[in-house]
Amino acid sequence: MKPVCDLIDVFCDGRLSGNPLAVVHGADAMPGEDMLALTRWLGFSETTFLLPPSDPAADYRVRIFYPGGELPFAGHPTLGTCFAWLEAGGVPRATGYAVQECGIGLVRVRAEGDSLAFRAPELIRYEPLSDKERTEAIALTGVNEAAVVEAVHVVNGPQWRLLRLRSATDVLAAEPAAKAVPGTDIGLAGPCDPGADRDWELRAFFADSFGRFNEDPVTGSFNAGVAIHLFGAGLADGSYRAGQGRKVGANGLVLCERDAQGDVWIGGTCAMISAGGMLAS
Repeated sequence: MKPVCDLIDVFCDGRLSGNPLAVVHGADAMPGEDMLALTRWLGFSETTFLLPPSDPAADYRVRIFYPGGELPFAGHPTLGTCFAWLEAGGVPRATGYAVQECGIGLVRVRAEGDSLAFRAPELIRYEPLSDKERTEAIALTGVNEAAVVEAVHVVNGPQWRLLRLRSATDVLAAEPAAKAVPGTDIGLAGPCDPGADRDWELRAFFADSFGRFNEDPVTGSFNAGVAIHLFGAGLADGSYRAGQGRKVGANGLVLCERDAQGDVWIGGTCAMISAGGMLAS
């Protein structure tokens, strides 16, 4: 059977408003270099490849690629891949959630129709940025230095550096650089005005293998790191709504929740745009 590809809109709030994802089924025999080549050709922030699980506790395994290489974890690919797996007839072993196997291990994903949420993985690195790292992050994102409230590593696979700003207005006013060292991951978060339909505004930037400093429409891994920080620091309680993507023509909506056990869940809506497109050999 030839591999087939689904196109999915993840974290959407309306038609074609989230982050696009390509999910390739039947990629068992596809070499990693071909996966990367297809990812670069498609040009999405990530493309994923569904595989049989190697861990008996998992329902499926996924390899996640972005144009710069392979990632151990990413958020919108996690939701979109689970959605594609379920739409293709996948049945979770457990009641109420699927278990994804990826580079960081096992990740739980809850699914209720087209609404999914993943349990945020523990942070691999969680500490303040050094003065040098803070200065570099401010320069690359083009934020007003006076608007920076704090600067923190929130690494959960991607190497996210978080600049928390005074307001959503400050987040949207940032003018990022065009180039950065490949592998650079920096994001911004600021609170929205009272009464707004979102509680926080986020933007996330990553440098690809060519050094282009791209803005991601909606970023699950960055939202996960931000949520763990906000809940842990007492800056959010229970749940909140985050918006992302307005500066790149998207309208992403991310639902962030901390449950009674203290686990943080990152959720949103997925929509199938195209299903089962066969890839040529």
